[in-house]
Amino acid sequence: MQDLQTLRAFITVAREGSVSRAAEKLHLTQPAVSLKLKQLQEGLGLALFHRRPQGLKLTADGYALLPAAERTLAAMAAFEQSAHALHSTLRGRLKIGTIVDPEFIRLGAFLHRLVGRAPQLETALQHGMSGSVLNWIRRGELDVGFYLAPPGEGPGDDSQDVAHRELTQFHYHVIAPAGWSGRLTRTDWPNLAALPWIVTPQESVHHRLLQGVMEPQGLAPNGVAQVDQEACMLDLVRAGVGLSLARDALAMAERQERGLVVVEGVRLPCSLNFVWQRQRGDEPAIAAAREVLEEVWPT
Repeated sequence: MQDLQTLRAFITVAREGSVSRAAEKLHLTQPAVSLKLKQLQEGLGLALFHRRPQGLKLTADGYALLPAAERTLAAMAAFEQSAHALHSTLRGRLKIGTIVDPEFIRLGAFLHRLVGRAPQLETALQHGMSGSVLNWIRRGELDVGFYLAPPGEGPGDDSQDVAHRELTQFHYHVIAPAGWSGRLTRTDWPNLAALPWIVTPQESVHHRLLQGVMEPQGLAPNGVAQVDQEACMLDLVRAGVGLSLARDALAMAERQERGLVVVEGVRLPCSLNFVWQRQRGDEPAIAAAREVLEEVWPT
């Protein structure tokens, strides 16, 4: 079996028709190239070149072997390129915390682009409430995730260990069962707080938003039921149990399709954020996720 450097010498001499020019291209001495040609021909038991005054010319056997030699070098180059690519191929597992519904956070587009960029990267999704996702990231149980907070707050001043990027801003509306318009003639917070509310755990952004607006006034919602999923909240409002919060699009859709009441003049601003541990931001998988996010949620 011939070594690759010998095949390379054979191919270069065949193309150049000259040992001296081939030696120059290969950065070898002429005797070294001549020796490799001699060893190749002796090893094969074939004459590969005719010597002429103008240089060397391939014999019929040389012409016959040249394409095979070129294919061998090309295959080896492809092999080396593939091996090199493996060093830079992103592998591993990226654990992503998701919230609310996939369409709102553009989860499909995010995963589609991430898989296209890093096909060897496995993704694992864990759904939860906004505050739960933040806690999981703090503890290293998740790598990245989505998080809801008032605009400009991100994870808060007490979360210096968590970095974030704000993706978009929107509003939460207070929604009420159909037919409750008569109970909503006064929409100041003291009157709203006294009505029945479907409340959520502390990890939920609904809890944090209501606390932020009611607590400074010494108020708390009159909770009659507690749920931890948006779909359950909407079902209970439809059933006439009490008030709740709903995002812009959901609130408008529920009013149009099911006749739920959207309290006029009451909106709580909120933002969607992408979060990760600050010290891990440059890890390849997290860095790739952040880059893909820039494409899905351009600034």
